[in-house]
Amino acid sequence: MESVKKLEGNTKVGNLLKIIKGSIIALLISLILILIVATILTFTDASESIIPTSIIIISAISILVGSILSSMNIKKNGLLNGLCVGMIYMVVIYLLSSIAVTGFSINVKTIIMFATSILAGIVGGIIGVNLHK
Repeated sequence: MESVKKLEGNTKVGNLLKIIKGSIIALLISLILILIVATILTFTDASESIIPTSIIIISAISILVGSILSSMNIKKNGLLNGLCVGMIYMVVIYLLSSIAVTGFSINVKTIIMFATSILAGIVGGIIGVNLHK
């Protein structure tokens, strides 16, 4: 724990760790929200056609929260930090999807999710920096 605090003392490394923490928080929020949607789909008559839209909304909300939290702690460059949180999130999701889903491909919904994630990261980063002041 003490070595992590030493690393966080180094501004660049500390900021990178805060961005990674924001990305992990976003991934955990997504996991929880996806489990909730899966439970709703299992126990109700809700149509499975809501899944793609739900995933995009869940990702945007998760990245927004992760970006806000990381940028609040970094206190500057919210746009860039939020963008980084969104990009890390998307890379992790893309890698997991490529491994887990046979025949995974990039399509229009993937591009929409990517654009939404970047936008949510940027907005969250800007909000996070301004909440600190």
